[in-house]
Amino acid sequence: MVWAPSYTVTAWPARASRMAAARPFGPEPMTAARSFVGWVNLVIVEEMQKTQLGNSDMDLTPIGVGAWAMGGGGWAFAWGPQDDDQSISAIRRALDRGVNWIDTAPVYGLGHSEEVVARALEGRPNKPYVFTKCARSWNEKREIQKVLKRDSVRRECEDSLRRLKVDCIDLYQVHWPEPDEDLEEGWEALARLKEEGKVRWTGVSNCNVAQLERCRKIAPITSLQPPYSAVSPETQEALLPYCREHGIGVIVYSPMKSGLLAGKMTRERVAALPEDDFRRRAPAFQEPQLTRNLALADVMKEIGARHGRGAGEVAIAWTLRQPAVTGAIVGMRSAEQVDGVVGALEFRLSAEEIVEIDSARRG
Repeated sequence: MVWAPSYTVTAWPARASRMAAARPFGPEPMTAARSFVGWVNLVIVEEMQKTQLGNSDMDLTPIGVGAWAMGGGGWAFAWGPQDDDQSISAIRRALDRGVNWIDTAPVYGLGHSEEVVARALEGRPNKPYVFTKCARSWNEKREIQKVLKRDSVRRECEDSLRRLKVDCIDLYQVHWPEPDEDLEEGWEALARLKEEGKVRWTGVSNCNVAQLERCRKIAPITSLQPPYSAVSPETQEALLPYCREHGIGVIVYSPMKSGLLAGKMTRERVAALPEDDFRRRAPAFQEPQLTRNLALADVMKEIGARHGRGAGEVAIAWTLRQPAVTGAIVGMRSAEQVDGVVGALEFRLSAEEIVEIDSARRG
């Protein structure tokens, strides 16, 4: 008789959400497998690759769910209209496939993305880590404001706790270090929230090395969230070496450059993007950059085809090749999109393929 196991589905035991002390080690992996052989079930235990995030007790899968586009349309940096049911299906599919963290922010849809995340997790016994941010608020006219004042940070945290329906945020991040003169005040506010048990760990996003230095003088930095992709590789020049030297975890965003490297973008599709899709105005989606970027996506598509993978998985793998990178935030708008990128949990590039991509990137 031939035993033919198929694949593993990863889940985790429930974590108490009341206090960090009730769940100091986060979710422990449990795996169950199904067999291709009709009535024969073969259980296989397979440890999902995870990496500790900085100085935290959180071990993250190589990719996490990015909930930016789940905020929907009608705000300054939207991705156009988005169906909430599709978003919820995407989150649940990703969790079922083994992803163990989600990154969102209040400003994504002006509170809506956090609410969608809460709906997707409602009733699930095995909760992922949930990361969100502060430093962007809005007024009654839906105008986004840059705020890092202590009272604003505290108010944003309380609002996020309410929208996410949690008692403690796993990772709370400064979304943008703006206004720069208020960075220390804002970072001190995050440190106080951690002491009070409202957030477990604190990080920053979009900071440069000098700003990281300023924050480190006040309180430890668990993580940095910078943009990083083969189209925008600047992060690797100074930030990644600095983070590795100082034990700061790195979760990169836009590894597929907002879908440009997913392998399905065309000039026609770019031209047809909704008016409220920020990508219509992004330089990477306009000439002369667009032609070069689409050519790079074609190279990634060719490399992926050799392995039965999509271009998006190749683009994500390119960012994960860096030892300083803990994980990549991957935008997912539907269950189908999840299936197209979830292979990045374990797909890695060869040295020769990395050289091939870098040659195309420079040429």
